[in-house]
Amino acid sequence: MMDEQETLAQLVALAGDVAPVQQAGLRAMIEEASELGARRALARLGLADEAAREDIGDLRQLLEAWRDAKRSAWTAAVEWTVRGALAVLVVGLAVKLGLPGLLR
Repeated sequence: MMDEQETLAQLVALAGDVAPVQQAGLRAMIEEASELGARRALARLGLADEAAREDIGDLRQLLEAWRDAKRSAWTAAVEWTVRGALAVLVVGLAVKLGLPGLLR
């Protein structure tokens, strides 16, 4: 995966043989255009205001809580399934060995 600097260098290289001063100007234009595009994208998502950082933090916490709850639910389901299977096994062994008659 290319980082920002490599991508920017490739975009400037696409301009061909231009003077270093023009390359610096081109690079500044590309950076400004990408920043403007990022701001527009955030605005379209409703994340351009001051509360956006806090909102994203809240969403991350909510997602982490959801993942923890899901993990806990799966763990509990597996534990109860194992317990149920063991209980059926114990009852089956008790019936096979004739132990229900001893309880009467």
